[in-house]
Amino acid sequence: MVATAEMQRVAPPQPQQQGEPRATPAPARPRLALLDALRLVAALAVVLFHWTAWHHGNWGRHGDPAAEAWPWLSQFTAVGALGVQLFFVISGFVILLSSFGKSPARFIGSRVGRLYPAYWVAVLGAAALIFVVWPELGVNRSPSDLWANLTMFQGGFGVGHLDGVYWTLWVEMKFYLWILAFTLIGMTVRRVLAFALAWPLLGNGLYLGLRAAGHDVGWVQHVFFPEYSALFAGGMALFLLFRFGHTPGRWAVLAVNVALATQWSAGIQQRETAELTGYDYPTALFALIVVGLFAVVAVIVLTPLARVRLPGAALAGSLTYPVYLLHQLWGWWIIMLLSPVLPRQWVLGLALASVLGAAWLVHRWVETPLGPRLQRAVTTGLGNWPVLGERLDRVS
Repeated sequence: MVATAEMQRVAPPQPQQQGEPRATPAPARPRLALLDALRLVAALAVVLFHWTAWHHGNWGRHGDPAAEAWPWLSQFTAVGALGVQLFFVISGFVILLSSFGKSPARFIGSRVGRLYPAYWVAVLGAAALIFVVWPELGVNRSPSDLWANLTMFQGGFGVGHLDGVYWTLWVEMKFYLWILAFTLIGMTVRRVLAFALAWPLLGNGLYLGLRAAGHDVGWVQHVFFPEYSALFAGGMALFLLFRFGHTPGRWAVLAVNVALATQWSAGIQQRETAELTGYDYPTALFALIVVGLFAVVAVIVLTPLARVRLPGAALAGSLTYPVYLLHQLWGWWIIMLLSPVLPRQWVLGLALASVLGAAWLVHRWVETPLGPRLQRAVTTGLGNWPVLGERLDRVS
């Protein structure tokens, strides 16, 4: 999944005044350049995982599965799937960065305008690839799946993803629904901090308790998604530290979420890496990487590195989402076509250049002109939704 919040201008850290119900506007400063760059690094880690380590057989004469075509490189790219966990941490941070103080209508409009234009292009392109150009890839899919996939809610409808990478978008979408609920209630620092602690703990408690009692936990995974909630919540805690300053309580919430996220992600990725690549690395390695991902984000946003200007960082951040959407199926197709006739290094380079070029085209000619228009149309169409929290504040 990709972090997709707007970061054109961000507010500097400021302590919240005592008794203030919600944040007041603060002077803006340039976007977090290194965080933009980190998003693209995370996307490229996932790209290389899917292309050079995962057990697809599209490298032709260069090896089957992919790890045999890249026996040295795949030892490192096999852990690249953790780029998804990094996306989720960044998303927890930047979604609050862009939504704190926004009305519900503005939040929905910003998400629709940011997510859907590139996504619709990617879904239509995936459908053309697997049903027309490369039908062998779509044997387990039906053309009727297209309509559910265009909504981005196919995970909730029980419909398969046309491209496997879309699973992260459904997780992100559920996180956005939680944030939407927050915009309806009214965001305050205390409420966000309490939620960032209670959400993962409640989800984990329900999951472990119900499973131990032999009950179904499917609804818990759909609503609370305990496997990933601590990643988002940890990013939320980092936002509070960045925007409102350092307190022991905020650091404690971050520490709890790092511990929960590490336990879940290390176990999941150790198993999946062994199954999907053949590399059976110790769980401790994945735990160290997950802790390191939180640490990298924290260093970028909580130190003077937040003020670093990096040429090209804004473009890197903008390309992250379309790169993620387009890379897997189209990359495999390019690899399948070219690997029998070209050296694998050339094929990898051409595939990467093609996906980056396509991502730029989607950003330039689809996202840039259509995203803001769609955002304005949705925001205007929804009008002014009442914020329950304002009433609660008056009552209290």
